Amino acid sequence: MKFWKGIKVQKLMMFSAITLIGMSSVAASAFTAENGLSVERSAGGFTVEGGGPFGAQGMWCAAADYARRAVGASTDQRLYVTGPSGNRNKVAFTLDMGGLSLTSVSSLGASVKQPGANLSIGHALSFCADHKLLRSGSGL
Repeated sequence: MKFWKGIKVQKLMMFSAITLIGMSSVAASAFTAENGLSVERSAGGFTVEGGGPFGAQGMWCAAADYARRAVGASTDQRLYVTGPSGNRNKVAFTLDMGGLSLTSVSSLGASVKQPGANLSIGHALSFCADHKLLRSGSGL
């Protein structure tokens, strides 16, 4: 009888392990922002890869879209750049200003290279308008 209980426990452990592996791969998968850019969770925040045809505006748009839809942040919360992430086409963002020296955004293009640069999520979402115009066929 103990033999059969041991098999049941092994099957349960195997099922649990497979379930956890499946869940972790879903959690680790990238979020696709409304402008098509890829956003991935990272330690302390998330990273946006590439700016697409809209450069820094595209990165701010994708970060704001992720913060709003995936995290549930409100539009009056602020997004903070923590710095480049790995290569020049990735930028790390966070919703937590802890440990950052805040800087105002005076040049949008340079802002994604400046740790501490910050915008409200609502402001950053306004940069998504260009993508919406192109997608609708209205042009710019």
